[in-house]
Amino acid sequence: MIKVRVKILIRFVKNFSMDYMDQIAQLLKPRPEDAFKNIFGHALLIAGQKGMAGAGILAAKACMKSGCGLLSVRVPECNRVIMQISVPEAMVLTDNSDECFTTPVNTEKYQAVGIGPGLGQSSNTKNALEMQLEQIRVPLVLDADALNIISTNPQLWEHVPYGTIITPHAGELDRLTGIKACNFEQRLDNAETLAAEHSVIVVMKGAPTRIITPSGNCFANTTGNQGMATAGSGDVLTGVILSLLAQGYDNESAARIGVFVHGLSGDIAARRKGMTGMTSCDIAEVLPEAWMQITQQKSFQIRP
Repeated sequence: MIKVRVKILIRFVKNFSMDYMDQIAQLLKPRPEDAFKNIFGHALLIAGQKGMAGAGILAAKACMKSGCGLLSVRVPECNRVIMQISVPEAMVLTDNSDECFTTPVNTEKYQAVGIGPGLGQSSNTKNALEMQLEQIRVPLVLDADALNIISTNPQLWEHVPYGTIITPHAGELDRLTGIKACNFEQRLDNAETLAAEHSVIVVMKGAPTRIITPSGNCFANTTGNQGMATAGSGDVLTGVILSLLAQGYDNESAARIGVFVHGLSGDIAARRKGMTGMTSCDIAEVLPEAWMQITQQKSFQIRP
C-alpha cells in the first residue's frame, strides 16, 4: 500500500508542474525563414469508411492546421469528393473499394502515417490493416477502429512498429488489454503494462489525458475540459499528432505536444462556444490560435 501511494505521489509531483506550458513550448522546433513545404514533412492519413467521412475530414483538417507541409488522405471512392471539397489542401488517394479501406498504400515517400479515424472493421479492412502494418517503416499513430481491429486480432501487435503512438479512450483501452478496469488507477496500470509489453506510447484519453511511454514515464496533460467529450474530438487529436510526427518530432514529444495543443484548442473553443454547444469542428478551427498561444510564451526563444 505504501509503495502504491508513493507511486501515485511521484506521478502527481512530476506531472502537474506549474510550468507545463513552458515545457511544451520548449519542445517546439523553429520554422526557418527560408522554409518550404517539403521540409515540414509529408503525412499519410488512412481513414473513413462509407458513412464515416467526417472522421477523416476532422483528422485531415487538424493535421494541416498543425504545421505539416503535405498531406495525402487514403479514402474509399465514396468519400473522395467530400474529402477533396472539405480539405482542399490535402491530396486524395482513392482505395480500390467504394466503401472501405481494402488495399495498403506504399509508404516509402511519407514521413509519418496515421490510421484509424472512421476506418470501419470489416474483414477486408482487417486484412488491409495487417498488410499495411507489415510494411510501415516510419512513425505511426493508431486510433479508433485501427485499435478496435487490433483488440480482436491481437496477433497484429507483432507488426506494430516500436514507439508507435496509440490513442485509446477508456473503452478502447479495456478492449486492448482484455481487462475491464474498475477504477482509474487500474486503468492507468493497465496502460503502463500495455506500453511496456508492446513498446508503444499510450495516449490514455480522459480527464486529464495521460501519456505513458514504454520505459514507464507518465505525463498528465494540463489542458482540456469536459466539453471535449464529443464525437470527433479524438480524430482531431490524431491529426495533430500525425502532423507533428511528419515534421520530424520524436514520438514522445509529438504525443506530449499534440495532447497539450488539442486540449488548449478545446479550452479556447469552450470559452467561445460553451462546453455544451462546442463541437469537434470548433476544436479543429481554433488550432491556429492555440499554436500561437504556445509559441508566444515569454520563455520560448527561436533558436538558430
